[in-house]
Amino acid sequence: MSGPGETSGPEETSGPEETSGPEERKRLAEDERTVGEFGYRQELSRSLSWFSLFSVSFSIMSIATGVFLNFTFGMTHLGPVGIWIWPMVGVGQLLVALVISELGTRIPLAGAGYQWGARLIGPGYGWFIGALGILYAAVGVPGIVYLAVAPLTEHHLPPGHSYGYAIALASLVGVYTLAGFEAAADVAEEAVDAKRSVPRAILGSVVVSVVLGMLVLIGFTVAVPSDEVLAAGGLPAVFQYWLGEGLSRTFVGVVVFAMFALMVVSAAVVARLLFAMARDNVLPGSALLRRVNLTTRTPVPALLTGYVLNVAVLLFGHNSSNAFGTLVGATAVLPYLVYLLIVVAYGYRRRRLDAIDGAFDLGRFAGPVFCASLVYLVAVVLTLTLPDEFRSANHYVLGGLALAAVWWLVGLRPRLARGSAGAPVIGGHVPLSGDPKTKETKVTAVITETEANKENEA
Repeated sequence: MSGPGETSGPEETSGPEETSGPEERKRLAEDERTVGEFGYRQELSRSLSWFSLFSVSFSIMSIATGVFLNFTFGMTHLGPVGIWIWPMVGVGQLLVALVISELGTRIPLAGAGYQWGARLIGPGYGWFIGALGILYAAVGVPGIVYLAVAPLTEHHLPPGHSYGYAIALASLVGVYTLAGFEAAADVAEEAVDAKRSVPRAILGSVVVSVVLGMLVLIGFTVAVPSDEVLAAGGLPAVFQYWLGEGLSRTFVGVVVFAMFALMVVSAAVVARLLFAMARDNVLPGSALLRRVNLTTRTPVPALLTGYVLNVAVLLFGHNSSNAFGTLVGATAVLPYLVYLLIVVAYGYRRRRLDAIDGAFDLGRFAGPVFCASLVYLVAVVLTLTLPDEFRSANHYVLGGLALAAVWWLVGLRPRLARGSAGAPVIGGHVPLSGDPKTKETKVTAVITETEANKENEA
């Protein structure tokens, strides 16, 4: 039973929010109708423009945070030439972003990766994508906190390792930073004209981040006066060398503000993932996690749970013998495992997804983009799992997947067997074409039956 000011799902919510014109109201109504076609009610506040979505993705990638915290690490292991790995990673990420942008137009739902996996392949596949997403969200903020306080220059290339090994470690600057652009799709249920604004925000954030990040890297590299200065204090020492102590602190303050923005947005995104999975009754405690505050129209219990996970993982990493490898390595590899599973699902079911008039569509380029992004992601995952530096991160990921498998076997499979959990695979839900009145009746029937099963289970 919901607490004061909250709803657990079946209650009616208000219709399209008041906007300045009939065109906006029409778009809001269309967005809410889309949510209904997938068997849900519009519970979250739909008010985000494409620029707001762009800001979400851009803040998650946060080139100020990623470059500032990883620049010294890359320079230590490979030197100035390492900055040219950045545009290579940028091209690969753009390929993945193209796939995710198309999926964002076809299935514009909160907790995007989970929804795509569940509806393209099956509930089990979606569950493990969602579990990896939760692991990533849980370790992301602690990883940033550790990087912010760790003396990165203490991590040197061990003797006897190859040049390729150094490249793999130096690539962390790009792969660590240029991840998280899919956040715009995770909040799609709060976007106005989601089928069009989500892909614009994703692609725009990637392109802008790659270009600005390259300019920043070139500037930082040229500004390094000597290896000794960089080794002595990292980028803050470089700033102080050129700007003096006062301006240097101001610059670092800007970076700290960017970190804070990243943490706030990350918490909001993981809350949407938890809410989306709980709405399908696939998580322990789903009845609580799917509650939405009626005043703010946000999933408050899911938001608080995300913060608790961050604190727990931060304590785990602090007590680890290799906090750098555990937190930072896991933060780097987890999103790419999610991307890999999403791209595989896309390639498997792409032909069953109908094109949408006026929305982003890869068309005849879908096949080449899929193949290129798949090769790129496999290469990145291998790069982030094979070096000894990140071996403890592999243990964290495998341990998390083991826990996810236990819940899948013990708790989730019985729910799926009873029909009280999970989202239907594309092609198996009630068709929604034809007369609008018939469509509305079918949507209501789907929502009522789905919510009844999940409420009874909870």
